[in-house]
Amino acid sequence: MVLSDSIKEQLLAEVQFSASRSGGPGGQNVNKVNTKIELRFPVQESAVLDELQKQLILLKLKNRINNENELLVTSSVERTQWKNKEKATRKFFELVEKSLTKPRKRKKTQPTAASKLKRIENKKKLGQKKQLRKPPET
Repeated sequence: MVLSDSIKEQLLAEVQFSASRSGGPGGQNVNKVNTKIELRFPVQESAVLDELQKQLILLKLKNRINNENELLVTSSVERTQWKNKEKATRKFFELVEKSLTKPRKRKKTQPTAASKLKRIENKKKLGQKKQLRKPPET
């Protein structure tokens, strides 16, 4: 399911951003500036999504959801808060779209003639290898 621009704007209105100091290397910039962005989206309280969509998000993104049923997305890769905010929102929309798309049904196919021959050849080679392991008959 591809989210339209109007739905994205409505979802962004329900999102809360918070900034904190990033960890890791980076020198003075990391120690002084709050560049890490944490995006919080309260799934259950969303007015944009219906109940089925909320359940799909809670099920498929359960490892990113905290005890308050908030979807957490963080970004601390870039050196500026603005770029990290952009990355976090992009990641958020990708996660929501991916969780709401239905997987395609798999079409059953018959094995090809070449794959059948290859399987039989492998079986013969393995059988021959096992025959060679036996001690010689006296």
